[in-house]
Amino acid sequence: QVQLVESGGGLVQAGGSLRLSCAGYGSIFSIYAMGWYRQAPGKQRELVAIITSGGSTNYADSVKGRFTISRDNAKNTVYLQMNSLKPEDTAVYYCNAERGAYGYWGQGTQVTVSS
Repeated sequence: QVQLVESGGGLVQAGGSLRLSCAGYGSIFSIYAMGWYRQAPGKQRELVAIITSGGSTNYADSVKGRFTISRDNAKNTVYLQMNSLKPEDTAVYYCNAERGAYGYWGQGTQVTVSS
């Protein structure tokens, strides 16, 4: 069982930056692939970025070059650095931990980008 707690969301102007954090509790954090997803009003949840247990990363095309995912296994934390934010990045951002058939979600953190 893994509990995930996100933080770092907020309101920012277009062109600004935010860093989201996701702290994991209750299991061996380093063995999980960690991902950030987002869901805007009226839209389906979509993958933003993922980092494997080995440190490989992958990004949605819409955020490539602007967002960076990283992890600190010693702190049981995964980060999402978001730069050059756009109004279309506005959404609730969710942290996900996955290993095999097991997947866990955080409660989400709101990111709002004003134009």
